Amino acid sequence: MTRGTQRPVVAVVGPTGTGKSDLGIAIAQRVGGEIVNADALQFYRGMDIGTAKLPPEERGGVPHHLLDILDLHEEASVAAFQTRARTVIAEIEERGNVPVLVGGSGLYVRAVLDHIEFPGTDPQLRARVEAELREHGHARMLQRLADVDPESAATVKDDRRLVRAIEVHRLTGRPFTSFMPERRYVRPTVQIGLAMERDVLNERVARRVDTMLERGWLDEVRALAARGLRESPTAGKALGYPQLLAVLDGTSTLERARDETVTATRRFVKRQRTWFRADPRVHWLRADDPAGPSALTERAMDVVRAQYDGGDD
Repeated sequence: MTRGTQRPVVAVVGPTGTGKSDLGIAIAQRVGGEIVNADALQFYRGMDIGTAKLPPEERGGVPHHLLDILDLHEEASVAAFQTRARTVIAEIEERGNVPVLVGGSGLYVRAVLDHIEFPGTDPQLRARVEAELREHGHARMLQRLADVDPESAATVKDDRRLVRAIEVHRLTGRPFTSFMPERRYVRPTVQIGLAMERDVLNERVARRVDTMLERGWLDEVRALAARGLRESPTAGKALGYPQLLAVLDGTSTLERARDETVTATRRFVKRQRTWFRADPRVHWLRADDPAGPSALTERAMDVVRAQYDGGDD
């Protein structure tokens, strides 16, 4: 494949269970690529089975980045990830290789690929705003926001967003909505989305959860619980982990936890589908190609080659 002045970043996106990891590796092997993880829950050390994290021996000899970078007590931050991922991508390009971003965490993907500015936070300022909310109530605080940022006030749906919008305005003097992302790449990019019929994917999700349980997911949760999973601000809320913690606590059964996890995962898949379908730049491919994985890889490579040869941004 001909190298231009800057070859596009390849991003493989789409709902959970569609085979993004395998396609990402296949593409990376073809283009001389390295994988950059964009699944927020695969950041956590020890959360392997329940996040479908590929073990090293199943990574096809392709370097993987931004896996196992957080301890359970750490909170995943989109802003921090943006900085770290863009640094990794620049280093991959400096080595003459192609960054292949793989993941289904929509905002994390966009944080890497698009022009998105994060306004930062101020814990003390946020605490003061939260105290004002408790004292004055939602309606009065919403009016205060409307006085200085009516556009953001019109979109606020809950107290958390209200506090954040007021915090951002007081911190920066700018409307919260001014930080909304643009659909404009920061560098040449091609996004490949994996799609699957709803009923087929729903069944695949159920099999995926069953397979995880067979592989020892409950034992993984038991080990993580001993390390503080219950107190984790992000990791402890991951799909399936609270349900299995309830089993360990004796407040649920394994069968119930399994069914609740399947239901929660299917809801998450629906949100992912909605998120990625809203982006017109994604090139959609059928994940369960009747001709098999090799045919899917070839179709994906056709998309990549077209972008390499003339592309757009």
